[in-house]
Amino acid sequence: MRRLVTVNAAPALGRRSLLVGALGVGAAGALGVAKATPSNAAVAAVAAVARPTIASCATWGAQPATGTVSMTGPPQKILVHHTASANTTDYSQAAAYSLARNIQQWHFARGWIDSGQQFTISRGGYAMEGRHRSIEGLGSGSSTVFPLGAHCTGQNSTSIGIENEGTYTSALPTTAQWNALVTLCAYLCQTYGLGPEDIYGHRDFLDTDCPGDAFYAKLPQLRSEVAARLGTSNPPPAPTRTWPTLQQGTSGFRVTTAQYLLRHSGRSLTVDGAFGSGTKAVVVSFQQSKGLTADGVIGAATWEAPLAVTCSQGQTSDAVRGVQTALTAQGYAVSVDGVFGPGTASAVKSFQTAHALDADAVVGPNTWSRLLA
Repeated sequence: MRRLVTVNAAPALGRRSLLVGALGVGAAGALGVAKATPSNAAVAAVAAVARPTIASCATWGAQPATGTVSMTGPPQKILVHHTASANTTDYSQAAAYSLARNIQQWHFARGWIDSGQQFTISRGGYAMEGRHRSIEGLGSGSSTVFPLGAHCTGQNSTSIGIENEGTYTSALPTTAQWNALVTLCAYLCQTYGLGPEDIYGHRDFLDTDCPGDAFYAKLPQLRSEVAARLGTSNPPPAPTRTWPTLQQGTSGFRVTTAQYLLRHSGRSLTVDGAFGSGTKAVVVSFQQSKGLTADGVIGAATWEAPLAVTCSQGQTSDAVRGVQTALTAQGYAVSVDGVFGPGTASAVKSFQTAHALDADAVVGPNTWSRLLA
């Protein structure tokens, strides 16, 4: 399930619902590839994406923030979320503004100072400012600052979050919503000197379903359409990840790591580093729950289902024990205690630096695949 998150210092909260319709603030893992980020001027030179109409906080009736909304920057990425609310057929402006007010009230109830995300797009295609000062951060079309949000633990000071109204585990956004998202992402890329490859899903950085399986599968198309709007070539494909294949009869730290990850998924099994019949039965159960071929073999599709969930500092879980097990096998002196503290973060950063990955201390799919290599 998708998890609600707080600003960097606080731990993630549990999956939640908002009001009767269950509103949630959700949205490729840190790809770890070097890219030449174009300057604002260079991006503007090849494209002139007009600023879309964005309803300000004042326009949709926001209450004042309960604390100081600080500016930070420059952003390094855009994170796409879904609200995990009902897929309403009320596409009116009034419904969109009501959505924005409900999200803010829910976040106030969680003790946040304002809406967590910078922008929101309704199913009717209305783009709205989420957190106060988000429109201010856009400046005159080129900028390096944006308001510090609360939409993805560990990424808030480097990412802009866009909430998309609805639940997209199997359904897809409306045409109006999709087009508004393409336009907003293109404008944000132009404004902040980002490339289409800097557009990610929430699940790439945290253990969450957000922005839903169906929507997440559309992110390559989103990047391509944004590239077209910017007048640039299509973004480079994500790097190919190499995963080990584990099956009955294998053993070692990779099996131990997989067993911890299976326990993290809510299944009961003994962590002993030996892939026996009991582990195979649990793998089959996991694969069935993800709609995969239930053959009991852990290959790329199972690792990325994801079995190898994203882990970051502040978390305590069996998944973190899996990270620590792999780090230990790679020669890093960390305790396998399930607590992702400063020591584990330091080891992860060191490993990422040594393998030409983004040294952000977030164990996403690219870091996982290298750890298990």
